[in-house]
Amino acid sequence: MPKNKKRNTPHRGGSAGGGGSGAAAATAATAGGQHRNVQPFSDEDASIETMSHCSGYSDPSSFAEDGPEVLDEEGTQEDLEYKLKGLIDLTLDKSAKTRQAALEGIKNTLASKMLYEFILERRMTLTDSIERCLKKGKSDEQRAAAALASVLCIQLGPGIESEEILKTLGPILKKIICDGSASIQARQTCATCFGVCCFIATDDITELYSTLECFENIFTKSYLKEKDTTVICSTPNTVLHISSLLAWTLLLTICPINEVKKKLEMHFHKLPSLLSCDDVNMRIAAGESLALLFELARGIESDFFYEDMESLTQMLRALATDGNKHRAKVDKRKQRSVFRDVLRAVEERDFPTETIKFGPERMYIDCWVKKHTYDTFKEVLGSGMQYHLQSNEFLRNVFELGPPVMLDAATLKTMKISRFERHLYNSAAFKARTKARSKCRDKRADVGEFF
Repeated sequence: MPKNKKRNTPHRGGSAGGGGSGAAAATAATAGGQHRNVQPFSDEDASIETMSHCSGYSDPSSFAEDGPEVLDEEGTQEDLEYKLKGLIDLTLDKSAKTRQAALEGIKNTLASKMLYEFILERRMTLTDSIERCLKKGKSDEQRAAAALASVLCIQLGPGIESEEILKTLGPILKKIICDGSASIQARQTCATCFGVCCFIATDDITELYSTLECFENIFTKSYLKEKDTTVICSTPNTVLHISSLLAWTLLLTICPINEVKKKLEMHFHKLPSLLSCDDVNMRIAAGESLALLFELARGIESDFFYEDMESLTQMLRALATDGNKHRAKVDKRKQRSVFRDVLRAVEERDFPTETIKFGPERMYIDCWVKKHTYDTFKEVLGSGMQYHLQSNEFLRNVFELGPPVMLDAATLKTMKISRFERHLYNSAAFKARTKARSKCRDKRADVGEFF
C-alpha cells in the first residue's frame, strides 16, 4: 500500500474496520448468523483445546498453507493486507489450532513478500500476540510463534523496532530454551529464533555475550566427558544441542576479536569430540562449525597454529571417506560431501565457491561465515529466501549485495514464466533425461554406437 494512503485501522488490538467486519461476516455465515466477538485467551485458560472455536474465518489453515502463493499471482496488495488483518485477529482466538494456523499464515506471508510498512504499524500488536502464544501455548503453537518472531525481525531489519521486539521476547525465548520440562521441538525452534533475532537486533554487547553463554550451556552437554568413551550417544536433546551450536556459531561471527579469541581457546579442543556423535546431523554441525572457527582464527592470525592438527585431520578424513555399513547410505553420502569440504578448509584453507541465483542477480558464497549465515536464514525463510535476497535491504547488506535492483514491469514479465510453461519445460527435461539414461543402459544401443 502506498505510504500516502491513509488507514482507518487501529494499530493495537487488530482490525476493527476492514478486517474485523469481514471476519464478523464470515463468522456469522458459518455459525448460523450469530455474531460472536473474538476474545483473547486468559491466564485461567487451563484447557484451551476444549473451548469453543471463535474464528473470523471458517478455515484459517487454508490460507496458512497456500494463501501467499495464490495472492501473489491473483490478488492485490489490498487483498493481502485484508487477509493479514484477519489472521492477526485470529492470533487471539480461543482455539489453539486456530491461533497456530494464524501464526503460520502470517509467517508464510512475511517469508514470501516484503510488507515493511504494514508490519511497522502493527509490530506491537504482533509482538503481544507472539508473547501470549509463547507463554500460554503448547509445543506446536510455541514453535509457530517463535518462527514468526524470526521473520518479523528479518522484515524490520536492525533498528529500534527490532530491538524492542527482542527486549520483549528475548527473556521468554531464553526461558523456554532452558526449561527442561518444555517440548524439545519448541526449545529447538526457540534456539534458532533467539539466535537470528540477536544477530539482527542486539545492540548491547553484554546481552550478546549472555546469549552466547546461554547457548554454550546447552550444546556443551554433548561434549565427550569420559576419557574411555570413544562415541557420543545421541539423546532426545541432541536436536536442541545442534540448534544451539549453530546459533552460537552464527553469533560468534559478529563478536569482537577479543571475544572470538576467548571462545576459540575455550572450545577448539572440545568441539572435535562432537565428531564422534552417532547422530549424523550433529557430526555435520560440528564439522561445519570447526571449519568456520578455523576461518575466524586464521582471519585474526594468518599463521594460526592448531596443536592437535594431525589427529583432527585424521578424524575428518575418516568421516570424509566413511564406509560403515551400519550407517544409512543417504547419511553417509551427505556426510562425505560435507567433510570433504571441511577437510579442505582445515588442511588447505580452501572453500568451494557456491553460486546462488535469484532473479537477474548472482551471489557467490566464498567463505564459511557467509555459508553459515545463508544456511541459517534459508532455514527460517524457506523458499522465500530468494525473494528476500532481491528485496530485503537488511539481507542485501549482510551479503554485500548493494541496494535492491529496480526492474520495470516489462522486464519482470519477460523473466516470469507461467506454470504451464514451467510444466512443459520440466516434462521435456524429464523425457530427455529418461531417454539418455535408457540409451546408456541399453547394451544394444552401446554396441550400435561402436559398429
